[in-house]
Parts: sequence; C-alpha cells; structure tokens
Amino acid sequence: MSVGIFSTGQLTQDLARKSFAGMITRLMPNGNAPLFGMTSMLETETAVQIEHGFFTKTMLFPQLQLSAAGQLAADTTFTVVSTVNVLPGMIMTVPTTGENVIINNVISPTTVSVARGVGTVAAANIGANAFMYQVGNAYEESSLRPNSLIINPVRITNLTQIFRNTWAISETIRATEMIAGETNIAESRIDCAAFHSKDIETGLFFGQKSQGTRNGQPFRTMDGLINIVGNIAYYPSYYSAPNVYTAAATTNYTQFEAMFDPLFNQATDPKVANERVLFCGGVAKKIINNIGRLNGTYYMVDGQTSWGLQFSTIKIARGTFRLIEHPLFNSNSTWGAMAIGVDLSTFRVAYLGDRKTQNREFNSSGDVAQDNGIDAVGGTLTTEMTCVVKNPPANGVVYGFTAAANG
Repeated sequence: MSVGIFSTGQLTQDLARKSFAGMITRLMPNGNAPLFGMTSMLETETAVQIEHGFFTKTMLFPQLQLSAAGQLAADTTFTVVSTVNVLPGMIMTVPTTGENVIINNVISPTTVSVARGVGTVAAANIGANAFMYQVGNAYEESSLRPNSLIINPVRITNLTQIFRNTWAISETIRATEMIAGETNIAESRIDCAAFHSKDIETGLFFGQKSQGTRNGQPFRTMDGLINIVGNIAYYPSYYSAPNVYTAAATTNYTQFEAMFDPLFNQATDPKVANERVLFCGGVAKKIINNIGRLNGTYYMVDGQTSWGLQFSTIKIARGTFRLIEHPLFNSNSTWGAMAIGVDLSTFRVAYLGDRKTQNREFNSSGDVAQDNGIDAVGGTLTTEMTCVVKNPPANGVVYGFTAAANG
C-alpha cells in the first residue's frame, strides 16, 4: 500500500515497461539476439544526425627501429626506419645491449643524432633492425623549453541504419479462434518482435557501412562489430594489426591463447578485471570445450550418474572469456565455426533521436492509426540506430574452428 502521491519511487521492480532491447532480454533470454539484449544494460548514446561518431586518443609510446645496417659503438648518428613522435631530450634504451642513449637532434625523417652511453652501461655495437624504446627524458639546467608532443585524435564514424519489420493479418484471421497458443494478434506480434531483434542482432555483428539511394530515397547501412574490428581504417597507426584470425586445421590451447591474447593489450575499464564475452557457434563451442578436455585429465568413479565436461568460462594467462553459444551462428556452417570476443565496456548502440524501436499499429483497438483501405490489422516496428565500438583492438574474431588438439 502507498499513502499520498504515488510516484515512480513506489513502483514494484520490473513493473514499468522496458525498452524493446530490455524486453527481448527478459522475455527471450535464450533467444536470437543476446548482444542486442545486453545493450539494454549497457550505456547508450543518442545520435543527433545520420552520421554518428567520436574522437579517440591513445597514449603514445615513442620508439625507434634501426636500419638493416645496425650501428657501431662509436656511431652518434643513427639511421632509423622513422623518427615519428621522437623529440630531442628523449632517452632511449636498447634492450639488446642495455645501453641508454639521448636524442640530441632529429636530423631528418630517418636520421637522429644521439649521445651514447648515458648511464652505467657503455656504448656497444647494436645489431641490424634493433628497436629502442623511450624511458623518459632529461634536460640540462637553464635549457630552452622542448617542442610539444601532441596526441592527434582519430575520428571514428558510423551511419545510422533503419530497421523495420511488420506484422499483418486479415480481420478474418483475427476473429478466428486457434486451438492452441496465443491469439493470432499476439502470435504475430511476438513473431514480428523476434524478427526485428534478429535483424538488429545480425546488423550489429555483420553490418557493413554504405550510403546511397534506394527507391529514390536516401539509404544507409551501418558497420557492425566484425567489420569495425577487421577494418584497418578504424585503427590509428600506432595500433597493431586487427585482431582477426583463421584457425588452423587443429587448434590447441597454445594457439587459442595466441589468437585471443592481443584482445587484452587494451585496458578499457579500470573498475573490472580483463574479461570478455566470447560469442561462438555450436562447432566452435564444441572445439573450445574439447581443447579443455584434451589438455586436462578427468576420472570416472563408481556410482557416478553423469559424465562429461562443459565449460562456460575460458581462462588464459591475461584474461577471462565468458562463453555464450549464439543461436544465430548455428544457422550456417561458416558462422557455426567462428568465435567473436566482445569487450562489452567498449560496445554500445546509438539511437537517432527518439527512434528507439517505435511501434506503429493500424486498425487495432485503442488510440492508434486507422487504415480504412484494408480489411486487416497489423503494425510495424521501426528502429534507427548505429553500432559504436569505442576501442576496436579490445575485440577480436576467429574464423574456421575445425578440430581440437592437445598442446
């Protein structure tokens, strides 16, 4: 019982109507759209126009790589592959010898002058193609101020995509009673919701950005997670190659770890440990489980009434994966053999203005649109949104799981 003015503070938990994504999660927790459903629990954004994006900055770690000739112990002019992000006063260490050198001048895009043996390790010959990494900087008393080093933001954009699905039945079918199930209207609405969530889900994974016209009207599609992770255009020059791999004829634990380990090079949420969701098809899930089985030992005991192994969490040295078999991936053999590591803290959706799954019905009861030209009842779900991945290198895709192996 509530006394006085009834407000939202007195609402029973989960009594208020959910968003479409939230209802999908609540009513169809094992349905075809687990990633889209999860977006109801993640941060969302509002797009103010059809192109939605953000600027990203990643810390620079200056380094130098020597040319193929290497350098002698007496050399003070180094020929390098590139002097990008290098300034005078930076101290560089040579891991192969332990020597520290200081940059005196950047002579050209491929040449620097240095002072050798700045520290306790004397100058020595440095081999071909060796790397040097910055370990701070140092300046003399009364020095002139150094040049600034600025991280230039990278602009990442995506386009909003309009998803639409309709249900419609004749008035005759509406009035016909079924022997089982819900009413024909209820069944049709449920089917429409399932199709709408499925279409959004596949777009979030497999969409590719495009823009043009269709039927004489503007038409756009968005980039999904896979294309964002695999498209080098989304990667600033200081990132490594995209985390996209194809499994070998057999995959052991060492190979599995090598493919998924780069996802943890990115620290995306300081509040939680390194954890990813691993969406996979049935074939990939079976092979990943078999990798665990082949790399361990288990025993059966007298009186045991069940047996076998089923892993839901996969751990590698630097992080943890929560394994989820995606029903849509089992719709074909290619998707069934793939696995996609998703960092939920980097993933979100952006809805254009108020176009967050609108429902428009016709000839239905209540204050809704009437279509007097047709003896039928129906409705349309419309969502305009785009996929946002704030840090693509924290996600990854592996294709073609075929068989498990020990090792």
